[in-house]
Amino acid sequence: MIRELDTAIITENIKEMCIEANHYLSEDMKQALDQAKVWEESELGKKILNQLESNLEIADKEMIPICQDTGMAVVFIEVGQDVHFTGENIEEAINEGVRRGYTEGYLRKSVVSDPIERVNTKDNTPAIIHYSIVPGDKVKITLAPKGFGSENMSRVFMLKPADGIEGVKNAILTAVKDAGPNACPPMVVGAGIGGTFEKCALLSKKALTREVNCHSEIEWVANLEKEMLEKINRLGIGPGGLGGTTTALAVNINTYPTHIAGLPVAINICCHVNRHSVREI
Repeated sequence: MIRELDTAIITENIKEMCIEANHYLSEDMKQALDQAKVWEESELGKKILNQLESNLEIADKEMIPICQDTGMAVVFIEVGQDVHFTGENIEEAINEGVRRGYTEGYLRKSVVSDPIERVNTKDNTPAIIHYSIVPGDKVKITLAPKGFGSENMSRVFMLKPADGIEGVKNAILTAVKDAGPNACPPMVVGAGIGGTFEKCALLSKKALTREVNCHSEIEWVANLEKEMLEKINRLGIGPGGLGGTTTALAVNINTYPTHIAGLPVAINICCHVNRHSVREI
């Protein structure tokens, strides 16, 4: 049975999610930071983690963003195949929600209309939108504002199949080492393995929206997530890049089938405010 859904509802939810994601850290990230304070061996590292926690408390109390870079809005929207949208065009509705969220929420507008001419759009649109059609009559929205301190540390490695799992491990560690303090650690590392050049990048981005305490359902992938987290935390980069045993809070990996001749690997890193808001309508 077809379910009609007015896109004005999408706009309102997107608006609220922009404000929510930029002001409140998700519960899984809060728990990860609390655990990091217990595990961190460096006194300076512990001090940095306590300062980060204080910043979150101040943001909550004063209703100010948890980071001054309120990011470019990335939207994953999963649309049930039995949903029929009415009203405004869905893409326009999403961008209107971002526009209202960033304007009414007094969030920093960081989007420029052209990558070379650099004129600010003044409302943080357009968003980056990824659509997928799924069974059912619901719409699931995941909104993830992405700051560019960490986004600029992204990498894609087009490995050979012969590079195998060791090549994948080396790629992840290389990306994290190169990022160093620039990604505002402790970070969350998203990795995508497989697909094509663009698919692995999308996999790595989506991986950042998975809760940090949830491992992949694929055994070898879950084992790789755990191993890479341990190795990354032995790099010594530490909180704020000032040394310590907590460089990353989690490593989330997504995989996809690929071609016999390739082994694409993408790494997308997010800072300690790994922001995301999820709603189902």
